[in-house]
Amino acid sequence: MAATFRRNSIFLRNLLTRIVLTLLAAVVIVWFLPRAETVHYRYDVGKPWTGGTLIAKFQFPIYKSDEVIAAERDSVRDSFQPYYVVDSEIEESALASLAKDIDTDFPEQARSYKNIILQELHRYYEQGIMPPNAQGLSSTDSATIVRVVRGRSAVPTPLGELYTIKSAYQQLLSNPLIVASRQVVQRMNLDRYIHANLRYDEQRSESEMQELLNSVAESDGMVMAGQKIVDKGDIVDERTARILLSLEKESLRQSTDSKETLYRMGGQAVIVLLLLSLLTTYIALFRRDYFDKPRSLLMVYVLTVFFPVVVSLMMRHAFLNIYLLPFALAPMFIRVFLDSRTAFMVHLVLVLLCAVAVKYQYEFIVVQLVAGLVAIYSLREVSKRSQVFVASLLVTLVSIAVYYVLQVVQIGDSINTDRSMYVFFIGNGVLLLLAYPLMYIIEKLFGFTSDVTLVELSDTNRDLLRQLSEVAPGTFQHSVMVGNLASDIANRIGAKSLLVRTGALYHDIGKMANPYYYTENQAGANPHAGIDERESARIIISHVSEGIRMAEKKHLPAVIKDFIRTHHGSGITKYFYINYKNAHPEEEVDPAAFTYPGPNPSTKEQAILMMADTVEAASRSLSEYSEESITQLVDRLIDGQVQEGYFTDCPITFHDIRVAKLALVERLKAIYHARIAYPKDTTEN
Repeated sequence: MAATFRRNSIFLRNLLTRIVLTLLAAVVIVWFLPRAETVHYRYDVGKPWTGGTLIAKFQFPIYKSDEVIAAERDSVRDSFQPYYVVDSEIEESALASLAKDIDTDFPEQARSYKNIILQELHRYYEQGIMPPNAQGLSSTDSATIVRVVRGRSAVPTPLGELYTIKSAYQQLLSNPLIVASRQVVQRMNLDRYIHANLRYDEQRSESEMQELLNSVAESDGMVMAGQKIVDKGDIVDERTARILLSLEKESLRQSTDSKETLYRMGGQAVIVLLLLSLLTTYIALFRRDYFDKPRSLLMVYVLTVFFPVVVSLMMRHAFLNIYLLPFALAPMFIRVFLDSRTAFMVHLVLVLLCAVAVKYQYEFIVVQLVAGLVAIYSLREVSKRSQVFVASLLVTLVSIAVYYVLQVVQIGDSINTDRSMYVFFIGNGVLLLLAYPLMYIIEKLFGFTSDVTLVELSDTNRDLLRQLSEVAPGTFQHSVMVGNLASDIANRIGAKSLLVRTGALYHDIGKMANPYYYTENQAGANPHAGIDERESARIIISHVSEGIRMAEKKHLPAVIKDFIRTHHGSGITKYFYINYKNAHPEEEVDPAAFTYPGPNPSTKEQAILMMADTVEAASRSLSEYSEESITQLVDRLIDGQVQEGYFTDCPITFHDIRVAKLALVERLKAIYHARIAYPKDTTEN
C-alpha cells in the first residue's frame, strides 16, 4: 500500500513538474514574441532582385521618403505667409498725442506743418508699420509676403510695401512739402510718434502653418492588390525600393490591429506549446532520470527559453542581425554536460521556436540546424581550449557554405550571391569562443562538472593531491593505480573515463587524517595492534567522512564527493568484524559499528571505482601473480559485490561487469608481470 502510494505521488509530482515547466516556458516565450508582422526585404538599389516574384497581397500607398517629406515641409515653411493684425488704437493714440504736442509745445514755425505731418503719418499707419525683429518670417527678403488682417479680411502684402519705424521716419523727412524745412522738422523728434501697429498673430499663424504641414502628402501613388512589385532578376531602382519600403511600413501598420494581433498571439501560443510539449515528452520518454536532477532540467529549459527571447527582442527593436547570435552554444553545453540526443532535441526545438519570430524561416532553420549538428559532432567533450576553437571554426565554415548553397539554389547564380551575411557568420564564430569561459558559469549555476574542471582537478600538483602524496604516499600510489584501472574499464564499457579517473584520485583523501592505520602506508608496527576491533573499524570507516570534510573545505564538485561516499558503499569492514566475532563468540555482534555509511553506487562510474578499488587493494596481498590467481581474485571479489547488492541502484549491466573483470585481469597481469606456469618435462629420468 505504501509502495503504491509512493509510486502515485512520484508520478503526480513528475506530471505536475512537466506541466508547470512547459506552461511557464511557453508564457515567457509568447510574451516576448513580436506581435507585429515585421517584413524586411534584402536588396541593393541598382542590383538585381535575388528573391522570387513579389506580388502585392493588398492595396497600399507608395510612401515618399523621409527626406522628400522633410524637404516639402521646409518648402511650406519658407513660403508661409504669417498673419499680422492692424492695431488701430496705436495710430489713434500716437496721432492724438502728436496733434496736442504741436499745438502746445512745438514752435510756431512747426505748427504750419501739422496737417502735412498728420496726413503723412496716417498714410504710414494705414499701410502698416512692422515691429523690429518681426516674428514668423523666414527671412528679411523684400519678396516675403505677410497677411495683414484688417477686420475680417487678410490681405497678402509684400514685406517691401510695409514700413518699419526707421523707414517711416526717413520717408517723412523726405516728403517734398517738408524737405525745405527739414531741420525744423528734425528738431520736433517725430520718431516718438511712430510706432509699429502690426502685431504678430501667433495663434492664427501657428494653426495655419500646422494645417499646411499636415496637408503635405506622405505618398505619391498606389499599388493595387495583385499588382506585381518586382520580379526575379529585375534591377531594383529608386522607385522599386520605395515601394518595398512602403510595403514593409504598411504591413507593420496593418498588423497592429487589435483583432489581428489577438489571432497572431493565439497562433504563436499554439505553436510554442506544441514544440515545448514535444520536448517535455521526449525527456519523459527517453531521459526520465532528468526529473530527478532539477538542475539538469532547469538548464535545458533555461537555454530553450533564452534564445527565443533574445531573438524576439532583436526582431522587435531591429538591432543587430540574428545570424550574429551563437545558437550553437546551447547544443554545445547540453552535449558536454548531458548527452548528444538531448542536445539535438533541444537545439531542434529552440531553432523552431526562434523561427516563429523571424522571417526567411526556411533559410534560418536549415543554417542553424546544420550548425548545431556540427557543434554536437565536433565537441563531444571539452578538455582543451583548442577543441572550442576547432568547433567554432567548423560551425562558421559550414554555416557560410550552407548559406551560400541556399543562395545559389534560390537565385540560380553562383556569382551574384549576398556575401554581406558572411560577416555575421564570422562574428557568430567569434562569439562561439565564449563557450570556454561561459562553461564555468554554467557549472556554477547548474551544478555540473565539465571535462575542463576534471582535467584541472586531476593535476597531481594541486594542493590536496600533493598533500596526499606527501602525507600518505602509499594511498596516493593506490589512488593512481585505481584511477588507471577504472579509466580502462570505463573506456571499454562506454562510461566517462576522465570522471572516474579524477574520482579515483580523490576517493581516499580522508586517509590523510590517520595515514598509518592503512596498510599501504605502514612501514613497521601495525597501529591496530592492541586496540579494540571496533575502534579500528571506526578509524578505517572515518576516512569516508574525513574525505567529505576535506572535499567540502576545498570546494570540490558534488560529483567528486559522491565517489568518496560510495567507493565502499554500505559494506562492512570484514577483517575487523570477523575478528571481533571470533573473539566474542558468546556476544551477538551488531554489524552497524563495522558498516560504512554508504550509499551504494548510483552510477556506472561509481560502480567501476568500487570494483577497481577493491581489486587493486586485495591484489597486493596475493602470494603469486599468475593469470589463474588474478582471475580467481577478481571473480571472487566482484561476484561478492554483485551478490551483496552493491550495484542494484546503478545502471550497470552483467555484460559491463564481465568486461570490467576482463579489463582488471589484463591490467593486473601487465602490472605484476604474471607469467604462465611452465610444465615439467616428464621424460627426464
